[in-house]
Amino acid sequence: MKPIWKGLASAAVIACAGAAQAEIRIAHVYGKTGALEAYAEQSHVGLMLGLEYATDGTMEIDGEPIDVLEFDTQLDPAQGRAALAEAYGDADAHIAVGPVSSGVALAMLPVAQEYERILIVEPAVADSITGENWNRYIFRTGRNSSQDAIANAVALGGENVAVATLAQDYAFGRDGVAAFREALEETGARIEHEEYVPTDTTDFTAAAERIFNAMEDVDAERKFLFIIWAGGGNPMSAINAMDPGRFGVEIATGGNILAALTAYKELPGLEGATYYYYEIPDNPVNDWLVETHMDRYGTPPDFFTAGGMAAGIAVVEAIRKAGGAEDTEALIEAMEGMEWETPKGLMRFRPEDHQALQSMYHFRTEVEEDVPYGIPVLVRELGIDDMDIPIRN
Repeated sequence: MKPIWKGLASAAVIACAGAAQAEIRIAHVYGKTGALEAYAEQSHVGLMLGLEYATDGTMEIDGEPIDVLEFDTQLDPAQGRAALAEAYGDADAHIAVGPVSSGVALAMLPVAQEYERILIVEPAVADSITGENWNRYIFRTGRNSSQDAIANAVALGGENVAVATLAQDYAFGRDGVAAFREALEETGARIEHEEYVPTDTTDFTAAAERIFNAMEDVDAERKFLFIIWAGGGNPMSAINAMDPGRFGVEIATGGNILAALTAYKELPGLEGATYYYYEIPDNPVNDWLVETHMDRYGTPPDFFTAGGMAAGIAVVEAIRKAGGAEDTEALIEAMEGMEWETPKGLMRFRPEDHQALQSMYHFRTEVEEDVPYGIPVLVRELGIDDMDIPIRN
């Protein structure tokens, strides 16, 4: 079955060049090229599926067609800032969605404020996006670092638990560790050591040795190395090969895309919390996503496909509720407190910071011979009311 939206992006480019423009212009500003390209592709497929699902296949809202324009941030903050300005300015986009990288997102936030247009952040994670760097034009459908942290703290925390962390040295990693430390304190667990490395690190020997030295003599019933990582490099497999068990250290991490879950197969029983795995949510939207994605692409939907779909549905619901896409103030009023159904179930934009509150999933990895990755099996769903997500702005 051919996607009905195939070719919309090229049509949008023609429209920008001077042909008649559609009434509703949505810009997807994301890292199409670079280290997070796989995440970006999933996000775009999900966005288009979300628009399709929410419009019952018409790609129209109240009779007005949707134009989707694509802009590549190349994972560069300056390029992301310029691309968003082009989307709002030259292309006159009503709403923008993206980007993938937290560092790029932080550079883009002031542009939304300058142009007084909505930016729906998906899937960048850093708390500061809807925290200290937030402005009223920013909404986020993706989860934030605190949601990751609190869910993982529930999965791993407890009295007499000691944790070391390994994370990438930028906003995603540092915000993630800060939120994780705060969440762990509520459980009685403690972080003993933090390790930060460059985003393109491939040799984890030195970092692992520092972690092992710090944790070797720690007195605790359980000792974890919690890894926060995005993109290539695969620190989990590299460090697992160094036998952390000889220091009494267990590897733990949150969920990830299917390709990254291949490393989880080496660690049956590994626990953590995940944003999405296609077999976990049980609702009609996810049923449609899984069936449609399997039909069109021959694979199940992945981590960021679900997020992109949530953003696409939010766009449609917001425009309908606001009575159109051109009045930004009406859109803000419509979106603050808005609830809508997604592949993960109900989401809600919190009025105070426009962060989407949503379920997370405590999982335990199981291994099946004919599945090439470790399967995140649900232990417990953590719903909106199960997590007290701080307001940080």
